[in-house]
Amino acid sequence: MASIFSKIVAGEIPCYKVAEDEKHLAFLDIAPVARGHVLVIPKKETDYIFDMEDAELAELMVFAKKVAKALIKVCPAPKIGVSVIGLDVPHAHVHLVPIHGVTDIDFGKEKLKLPEAEMEDLAGRILSEFEKL
Repeated sequence: MASIFSKIVAGEIPCYKVAEDEKHLAFLDIAPVARGHVLVIPKKETDYIFDMEDAELAELMVFAKKVAKALIKVCPAPKIGVSVIGLDVPHAHVHLVPIHGVTDIDFGKEKLKLPEAEMEDLAGRILSEFEKL
């Protein structure tokens, strides 16, 4: 059975897309730990990130770097934090989170609930910055 992320890639489930290329997709997390929390995935489904081929993993991280550069322009922060957890969805993914301190990337804290209009606005602005890179 395909993961929820594979269904997003296939267009079966909508997302707030912020970046895409032929091998990768990035979209806003619908239960973010911080405003601008983005998930970056390979379109090819692999459960565990360290089961990816070396070249695929390197390409994912280079794509994530480009997404982070666009993200920080829209959600200014001292850094974009990076996390790989991989327990909730059986599809490799990287979390990019604008952070001002270490607690901003605490996945145990209560998630934000941003209005749909704000999510759409954020996604559109990040995508616009990504396309300029």
